[in-house]
Amino acid sequence: MNKVCFKLKIRKRYYLKKKKLKEVQEKLGVYSELIGSKSKVEIIETDLPDILLVDGEPLVMMLDGAPLPTIKGALKMDITSSYVVVDMGAVKFVAKGADIMSPGIVDADPSIEEGDLVVILEETHKKPLAVGRSLISGPEMVENSEGKAVKSLHYVGDEIWNLEI
Repeated sequence: MNKVCFKLKIRKRYYLKKKKLKEVQEKLGVYSELIGSKSKVEIIETDLPDILLVDGEPLVMMLDGAPLPTIKGALKMDITSSYVVVDMGAVKFVAKGADIMSPGIVDADPSIEEGDLVVILEETHKKPLAVGRSLISGPEMVENSEGKAVKSLHYVGDEIWNLEI
């Protein structure tokens, strides 16, 4: 199988200043451990969301001024909050960028509120498949039997996933 490489149009690339890095870490909350105390953090301004390279790896992206882990970042962590778990039938659709529908959701963090950024996990191995914005609360996602629950923003196989610097 040939690996597809996307050349992202990079407008700017520079190291983050300590003050800005501290702000990003605070906003990342539980995901702040992605950025170690000795890590070199660069920002790449692109046509897509801006990407933070942590020691050369695209682990964090900026969405509407808010940092969130990329899937590669989420893979390095144990996701214990802001998660949505989908059944195996939904996996192939989520991996192609589809929004997440309530019927495919088997579990969700009950503290999720509408508008929160969430990580979508598959049910068997709890591996991240996508990152999205919740359209409804966590409990509603599990209870509802129809309708969209999460807008997909970044998924396995997209340009950010395939990014090579």
